[in-house]
Amino acid sequence: MRHRAADLLAFATALLRSGGLPADRATVVAEVLLEADLLGHTTHGLDMLAAYLKEIDAGKMATAGEPEVLRDEGAAQTWDGKYLPGPWLVKRAIAAATRTLDEHPVAVMAIRRSHHIGCLQAYLKAVTDQGRVILLTCSDPSGAGVTPHGGVASRITPNPLAAGFPTGGDPVLMDISMSTTTNAMTRRAFEAGERLPGPWLVNAEGRSSDDPAVLFGEKPGAVLPLGGLDLGHKGFALALLVEALTSGLAGHGRADEPKQWGASVFLMLIDPGRFGGEDAFVRETSRLAEVCRSTPVAAGAPPVRLPGSAALARRARQLEAGVRLHPTVLARLAPWADRFGVPLPGAV
Repeated sequence: MRHRAADLLAFATALLRSGGLPADRATVVAEVLLEADLLGHTTHGLDMLAAYLKEIDAGKMATAGEPEVLRDEGAAQTWDGKYLPGPWLVKRAIAAATRTLDEHPVAVMAIRRSHHIGCLQAYLKAVTDQGRVILLTCSDPSGAGVTPHGGVASRITPNPLAAGFPTGGDPVLMDISMSTTTNAMTRRAFEAGERLPGPWLVNAEGRSSDDPAVLFGEKPGAVLPLGGLDLGHKGFALALLVEALTSGLAGHGRADEPKQWGASVFLMLIDPGRFGGEDAFVRETSRLAEVCRSTPVAAGAPPVRLPGSAALARRARQLEAGVRLHPTVLARLAPWADRFGVPLPGAV
């Protein structure tokens, strides 16, 4: 089944408004979740909406108030997000950083105590469309799921890192977890009784596994860092960097032992025009993109594609033909729709 993007946006916005979010914040959160589904990140799109509504209902996602500016150094700001809706906070931070680029070549934002911010790739295109470079990463200091390299118990979160930059054609849009998979993906596979595509987990005895059940037993294992048992030292090192940039710079993290689902966020915007020049930047990134795309491949193999190219093509198709939601999404949202009297979206 497919659904019109506009119908899904209206549906998600109505649920969030009924749940208690003001109209402007509800719209932004719905837009970010929908953008994730458009790009193909189905575990972090509208599939997150039921969890968000539950957090609002429990008073764990703040519905009112403003982030507190803890420090303003001109080109760098630190905010306390007060567990306000993550997508709305990140959009606010991007807007503030964009204004900062009027006076500085680089703008940096660190946010403590944000609520969950959703899919990182969903924020990138709006920035690259303006000719800017964006780096965005986050961690959850209350969470875990991923083991350090060499370990068998979860200690850190998947710690995604996203970045985007313009080229002469489509932008490059990357979104990579510092783990072999995400907590949301393993939970979905476990609930469906499915196995993962590869041995991305480790059990309590230190053996790799593709069975998500090893995460949920009496002696749970963990998700492996990016690189798996052999090369996981690389993903683990990058995960540590993410935590330093997010919780470290924001000044709030695991040392505070927070008990609430949330996020520490690091955001950087760069204006290429204030360095070697915007034209020179695009000339270089366009050449780089072409060099990679023109790389020979094995007989019968598809051509090399750049990060984000498949997601952008999927986005265009779904805007035209309708959005294909994961089968669990509307089932999770049906009780909320019934509670608030919001009709479920019809199929195309």
